[in-house]
Amino acid sequence: MRDLDETDLRIIELLAANARRSYSDIGEDVGLSGPAVSDRVQRLQDSGVLRRFTVDVDRSQLRAGVPVFVRLAVGRGAMSALRERIAADSAVEHLFVTADEELMFYGRAEATGVRDWLDDLVGDADVREREVTVVDDVEWTPALGGVEFALTCAECGNTVDSEGEIERLGDDVYHFCCPSCRSRFVERYERMEAGAE
Repeated sequence: MRDLDETDLRIIELLAANARRSYSDIGEDVGLSGPAVSDRVQRLQDSGVLRRFTVDVDRSQLRAGVPVFVRLAVGRGAMSALRERIAADSAVEHLFVTADEELMFYGRAEATGVRDWLDDLVGDADVREREVTVVDDVEWTPALGGVEFALTCAECGNTVDSEGEIERLGDDVYHFCCPSCRSRFVERYERMEAGAE
């Protein structure tokens, strides 16, 4: 595994802004040929840094409805099931979970049925508090600028450098700072897999 550099970060930024941008166009920006950019993108995918290319859909152009931002304070033990239910709802576009057991999401509800939609969505889940805000405008611009770019060890949380190792388990790719972290993680993963059968 090689170190990720500023060129990798710039390629990711350009793809985040427009995933359909051609490799030759990206190459002009970063000073590489189109095939060299293609190789880097493939390495980023193989290492698990890039997981997929997506389409950014402006749902307001496709669907009517009232844009709302909802904050729910969730009781202990209720988060997992409620999160799954909300994430599966076609009206929900973005979902956030905080460390202090709050679930927040943005979605579009029918103009005359916001309360009914939310009641159906929450069901009998243990929700201690809820707040609904009608949204006037939305802009979603994920960016990588200003962030330190480093992979983190899946076992201990240390930074993974050029000496690190990669392991694919199931459909996921994991990064490790050293062979001992890798072996501990893989051993625990295999035990859990065997216990699940």
